[in-house]
Formats: sequence, C-alpha cells, structure tokens
Amino acid sequence: MQREGSQGMSATERDGAMDLQGALRDYRQRWPLEETCTALFLELLDEGATAFRRERLAGHFTGGAWLVSADGARVLMTHHRKLERWLQLGGHADGDTDMAGVALKEAREESGLPGLAVEGDSIFDLDRHWIPERKGVPGHWHYDVRYVVRAGADEAYVVSDESHDLAWRPIAAMADDPDESLSRMAK
Repeated sequence: MQREGSQGMSATERDGAMDLQGALRDYRQRWPLEETCTALFLELLDEGATAFRRERLAGHFTGGAWLVSADGARVLMTHHRKLERWLQLGGHADGDTDMAGVALKEAREESGLPGLAVEGDSIFDLDRHWIPERKGVPGHWHYDVRYVVRAGADEAYVVSDESHDLAWRPIAAMADDPDESLSRMAK
C-alpha cells in the first residue's frame, strides 16, 4: 500500500489492508485473465481507510459469502429486499479491513445459521458491480471481495429483514444462471 493510503488507519486496519493486498495479488496470480478487475481493487485499496466505508460514494469494498451447504452441493441465496434480485449473501465493510471476517459476519447476520466458517485463506471471487441510486444515495460501485463460507449440520436458516426470502439452490444448476457473476462462482 502507498504510504498515504494507510493514513487514518489503526494498526489493526493497516494489517487487514496489507492482508487484503496480499490476497488480491495472490488472486491475480491464480486468475491472470481477471487482471483488469484485480487492478481496480488494488487501486481502490490504495485509498486507505475510506475505501472500506460506504460513505465513499464513488465505490467501496463489500464482503460476499458464497455460503455452501455442508456437503458442498448447494448454495444459500437471498432474495435481496433492496435490489429485488436473488444474490449471494454479503454486505458493507463499514470500516472493517478484514474482508473474510466481513463476509462471515454478513453470512451469519443474513442467514441466522450457526456453525459457519470461512473455507481456506484465499479470495474465491472478485466482482465490481453497479448499485443504482436509491433513497437519495447516488449510484455507486461495490467492490465485492467474495469468500466461500461453509455451513455446518444445521441448515435451518432465518430470513432477516434484509431479504424477502432465502433458499438453498443446487450449485450445478446455477452454472447456467444468466447473471454472469453467479454462474462464474457456480462453475
């Protein structure tokens, strides 16, 4: 990270940002065809603490959870209340630089499932997507850093106020989803 990017961050936040920088570089090595996307994430990271706050209206980091069943055959999807679409779980970093931790926290909050765990140390997927204007908040970019989160034996979810509904979907069937982001993760 550039020196000016770390200003305004606590030592814990700087450590998290440095971890994210390393994870993004690792992702770039594993998925060289996604170089352009990864470069956008690294560029945002250079902005420091503001990149992790929703108040940065040009765009900010979010943590996504590809929440898979214990057997790995299904994924828990949310019918998102604000966006009116079926999506993976996730949400805003709100200043937290530990993106795997953000993904896990959001998965717990949005599913109500106990016994969830982030699987592995690597970023699973990156997706930069546009969020339209809503209730006076201008349209902006979400830089979604996604991790695989594994469910335990209890799959009885609880629908939060952020969702119209939740549903377990077969991952194999989602490989043909018209949403390129979802089909990419399913594949």
